[in-house]
This record gives sequence, structure tokens and C-alpha cells, in this order.
Amino acid sequence: MTQTALITGSNSGFGYLIANTLANNGYKVIGTMRDPSGRNASVANELIAKDIVVVDIDVTDDESVANGIAQATKEVGPIDILINNAGVGTLGWQESFTIEDFKKVFDINVFGVQRLIRAVLPQMKQRRSGTLIQISSILGKFVLPFLGSYNATKHAIEGMAKNYRVELAQFGIQSLIVQPGGFGTDFGSNLLRASDKEVAASYGEYADAPEQMWAGTEKGHESEGAPSPQLVADAVLNLLKTEPSSRPFRTTVDGTGLNPTIEKINQVTEEAMQEIYSAYEMGNLFQLKKY
Repeated sequence: MTQTALITGSNSGFGYLIANTLANNGYKVIGTMRDPSGRNASVANELIAKDIVVVDIDVTDDESVANGIAQATKEVGPIDILINNAGVGTLGWQESFTIEDFKKVFDINVFGVQRLIRAVLPQMKQRRSGTLIQISSILGKFVLPFLGSYNATKHAIEGMAKNYRVELAQFGIQSLIVQPGGFGTDFGSNLLRASDKEVAASYGEYADAPEQMWAGTEKGHESEGAPSPQLVADAVLNLLKTEPSSRPFRTTVDGTGLNPTIEKINQVTEEAMQEIYSAYEMGNLFQLKKY
């Protein structure tokens, strides 16, 4: 049976590649984005030409999410797979990010994820099947300087996905994480900068360190031999093609050589979770039930 996948942020980056990759491999694909009839009309029309259903969803707006999911379900039918990809990066000294700055990035990267999950779970629970995939980051397992508020959102996403994993497995619904590393997408062109310039200036001769660091990062992304972001889309496809009982909870995709290191952290975390749940006699919550 052909499965239907809804992918947020499909107008660019990983979301665009995932949408195309799944569509090319027999999935019914719903690609969401903001303003598909305006500023994103060109890419929306491109996706539509490939039989991808495009839906207007702003992940920061409750009504937009509800209406978008209703429209998608009406046009395509029940959603089998939700891939939360939409997100935004940040750059600057963490102290210089105001509370409003933090609210903005969390609204997109974390609250947006919760909005989408809440919108699709009722139909998944009714059918006793479904797959949730969060496009997280290797920065959900450690941190890099000057990306503080972004780091925090990815740590939050990891916690949410872990919790959904143990709360939903009994309903036949699987929660999974994909952890990309650094890739050359348009991620850098949409970074949210910190608002408090006075605080940034207080770092004196180091005030421009965030921008200098990111310039070096972007140079690396553009260099010959830099890893292709298609690796992330391929990893999502391979994950979905794997028998659910054999899917890893976390899939790390990094072309810079960090995969083994992150996978060690993931392995230790998984072993600890299993031991803790066994001690509380809740080990069965990891087992995906089939209906």
C-alpha cells in the first residue's frame, strides 16, 4: 500500500530534497511551505509538476496548521508519515539573544513541531499506525558556540521525540529522529541574529567571533568535496524502507567524520534509557505494537 508523507519546510534545503526523493520512490508526498502562491510560487509549481501536493502551512500559526492538515487529508487521504523539517538557525553570543529572540526560534523549531504532531496524531491513533520523524541535528547531542538558542531547540526536540516514542508505541505509532550534521544548504542565509547589539559589543575584541566562525563554516560547505545534503534525504528514505521493528530510533547523517562519535553518544544514551525503563518495569514501552 502506498504511504502518504507530509514534509514541512519543503520549499528548500532538506525538506525540498526529502520531498523529491520520496516522490521519486513511490510515496504520496505533501509538501508544506509558507506562501506557495507568492514568494515560493516557483518551487511550489515545480513540486506540483512532480505530483507533489503543496499545502500552505505556517508552523507558527495554530489555525494555519489545522487548516493545512485538514486540506491535505481531504486531498490525499490519511497521513501515514509526518516529517518535521521546518526550522531556522541562529547566530550570535547567547547572552545577546533576548527573551523575544528565544521565543521566536522556539516557536518555529519546537512549538511548530508540537503543532504539527498534535494535528496528525488523532488520525494516526484512530488507525493505530503512523510514523513521526523529527529532523533534529547532531547539535541535539552536543553544542557549538554562537549557535546557543538553536542548540537549545534541538535538545528540546530530542526530548520531545524520546517522550513520544514511549507514549505512542502502544498505539502502533513510531517516533524517530534524524540527526544531520553540517551541510551546504540555504540554512545560513536565513539565520536569526541576536537582537541585543549592546551585549554583543560588550565582548570587545571578540564581538565579531560569531560571524567569523560562520564565515569559515560556510566556506567549508562550499569547498570541493563537501558532503551533499542529498545524504539526509537518502537516509530518510532508507529509514522508511526499513521494517519498522528494525529501525533505529536515531539516525546520524554527517559527512565530516563525526558520525562515529555521535553514534557512540547515541548508543550510550540508548543503553541508559533501556536500563532505566527496565528498572521501572516499563521496558515494554519501547516495543512498537502492531495492529
